[in-house]
Amino acid sequence: MAHRVQNFDALTTNPLRTDALSIAEAGYAAINVGEALRRKLRIENGELHINDAVYPLAGRKVFFVGVGKCALEAAGAIEELLGEHLTDGIAFDVSVRDNLSLSKIETHIGTHPLPSEVNVQASRRILEFLSGREASDLVIMLVSGGGSALLCLHESPMTCTDESLLWSELTKRGATIQDINTIRKHTSQARGGALAFAAYPAEVMSLIVSDVPGNDIEYIASGPTVLDTTTVADARAVLEKYTLAAATNVQLIETPKEAKYFERVTNILFLTNQDALGAMKDEAAARGYTAQIVDDRFTGEASVLGRAIVEKLHGSEAKTALLYAGESTVTLGTHRGEGGRSQEMALAALEDIRDNEIMIPFASDGRDNTDHAGAIADGVTRAHAHAKNVSAGGYLHDHRSYDFFRVTDDALVTGYTGSNVSDLIVALKK
Repeated sequence: MAHRVQNFDALTTNPLRTDALSIAEAGYAAINVGEALRRKLRIENGELHINDAVYPLAGRKVFFVGVGKCALEAAGAIEELLGEHLTDGIAFDVSVRDNLSLSKIETHIGTHPLPSEVNVQASRRILEFLSGREASDLVIMLVSGGGSALLCLHESPMTCTDESLLWSELTKRGATIQDINTIRKHTSQARGGALAFAAYPAEVMSLIVSDVPGNDIEYIASGPTVLDTTTVADARAVLEKYTLAAATNVQLIETPKEAKYFERVTNILFLTNQDALGAMKDEAAARGYTAQIVDDRFTGEASVLGRAIVEKLHGSEAKTALLYAGESTVTLGTHRGEGGRSQEMALAALEDIRDNEIMIPFASDGRDNTDHAGAIADGVTRAHAHAKNVSAGGYLHDHRSYDFFRVTDDALVTGYTGSNVSDLIVALKK
């Protein structure tokens, strides 16, 4: 059987690891965007159905715009589902997909998490593509995480380099995604409702894949199809909050505020971490665990959360599964090694985890700021570290989680998954 975790067989060296990784696999399967589109969209009698919404297709042009880490995965499914009903489209993603052949949807690959001139040009192309649409047209959009970095279109004198520096500083200081995306909405002409504004007066169906804790659609990919409630003043307050008020060349711009541009826009929360958590809970129960979804919107320092989850495991009954979703932060000091939130969390957990326990934090998009998706904290990993003469504490201090798990060979490798619904955690006690 094909596994999303490419090194599944190498990692499953005992029954507890097999259970934990199988539960993670169930989470990945539930958020497969292509399969979700095939499951949730259907065409009957010349009408497109999703949930309770119905969109007539006869006699109108239908366009597709996908932005973010799920764009290409969605594009393949949309071409298959709509067939001759689809007129044209654009997919703007962060990575190519193997074995994907599109006939109507043009593709663009941008940079992430830092923007680039490539992103600027593709963002401009999307706005050009959407402009001039008519009231009879239907535009189907797929908005997903990663879209903020991709939809980069500043006003002079701001440049991609300026945004990259700003993003790096905000990240280093532990800024929340809401604060970061408030700034992003007001530094690009393609975020904060701008795609809906460009598509007006066409009808827009926006399918949103959430990677933001709490699923506030205004902040997912910086809300390109959502009426923005923040203002330039709010963005300026965020800069002041993190003592970045004098950031070089930051050009703040106001987002579209007139309600008329959003009256024919339907924003649909299409996939969230609840889809993953529900599937993980079912898989855990099938494997004999008492499963609990503890938190679907965790935030905070990754290392602190890792230790807290292990402490909760210690006090749990045997055959317990604790499941989490959210987005932690890593506040960097003078030491800035290579790694990601999930690997840092696993590294912190490794210091206290017991031999009858396991914890696997992992990124739903398959990229924990590196080519690792996440990592395993358990007795096996600790034994590997001892054999390789590496110290979890030392690597944690230097934020070198990627290097640590590369040495012990206990990282998850998935490649880009084509989905993105925040980070996920499975923690088991046998």
